[in-house]
Amino acid sequence: MVHTPHRTGGRPSGQARAPKAEAGAVGAADGALDSAGRVAKLLARAGVASRREVERLIEAGRVALNGQVLTTPAVKVGPDDILTVDGAVVTEAEPARLFRYHKPIDLVTSHKDPQGRPTVFEHLPPGLPRLISVGRLDINSEGLLLLTNDGGLARALEMPSTGVVRRYRARARGRVTQARLDTLKQGVTVEGVHYGAIEATLDKAKEGPQGANLWITVVLAEGKNREVRRVLETLGLKVNRLIRLSYGPFALGTLLPGEVEEVGPRVIREQLAEHIAPQNLPQGDRPLWKKPAKVAAGPRRGAVELDRGGKPAGGRPGKGQNRPRNAASAGEAPPKKEYKAGWAKPKPKPKAVIAKAAGPKRRSGAGNRPPRADGGPKRG
Repeated sequence: MVHTPHRTGGRPSGQARAPKAEAGAVGAADGALDSAGRVAKLLARAGVASRREVERLIEAGRVALNGQVLTTPAVKVGPDDILTVDGAVVTEAEPARLFRYHKPIDLVTSHKDPQGRPTVFEHLPPGLPRLISVGRLDINSEGLLLLTNDGGLARALEMPSTGVVRRYRARARGRVTQARLDTLKQGVTVEGVHYGAIEATLDKAKEGPQGANLWITVVLAEGKNREVRRVLETLGLKVNRLIRLSYGPFALGTLLPGEVEEVGPRVIREQLAEHIAPQNLPQGDRPLWKKPAKVAAGPRRGAVELDRGGKPAGGRPGKGQNRPRNAASAGEAPPKKEYKAGWAKPKPKPKAVIAKAAGPKRRSGAGNRPPRADGGPKRG
């Protein structure tokens, strides 16, 4: 089984450090490592596949350089070389892009899961480029997950040496004081793994029949596997909900679970330029991807069809274009009210009562004017 070390560059436990190469072999070794990574990096950066998948493509004979099928990834690719995968030319990689994603629970942060569980990348909306995650959230955690097409940017934001701050909100069962939480600022070692300084603030506690339900804000800069859960367990707390609120300068904000929003190119240049190669910096100010429009449930009753300008199609709405207010305006007889058997029908009102309620009817014309009080002739 091929071991994949943590992205920070650690070695598998128990594995000895590789011996240093002799002085005459250093250049060859460094060149082999450099060239071995460049093909995979180029294809991964172009969105073809991950570096590990690229190695499988090469082993399967599906990658060619200038018409010759590659049998090893230890090949340098020059600016004028033509690289193809399955006969299709690989185009130049697009600039770095970054997306904010509100990860729901019950999703695995992976492209494929050996256990067949649903993954984050299977539930992304259509139209997105091939993306990788910046760090991970376990299946029971939720909140902000950054996605990018730039592997170098992802590694830079994940490395503890970069010092990118992550903020979480944790709900835990148990009892603890702020004084005990402050001890985490000195770091803690759990099962041989050392975790750096963590700032934990007790927000509120809700008493219950089985103890207290605590809300704790946790701020850290490492982001090791299940770090928040394991560290709080040393204080006797059982985390039952974990939400990532922010990652570096990017916050969860008002994103709903499952929603994605692209970070604008200008923000990337301002906040992340030191972590991105100059040739990969995006240009412009507006994101390239827009959220898919929500599917409407259907036109409302009486709604008017509008054109692209937002005006009624065909000019002003005429008769029949809007739903009539009543049946009489549509030229139809009003429906006759039916009564169930055994019900008492209301008695019709006398005509005199109806006329009195309506008031005297005004008539137009000179001959209908009332006579003058002095008995004089009517004005013609």
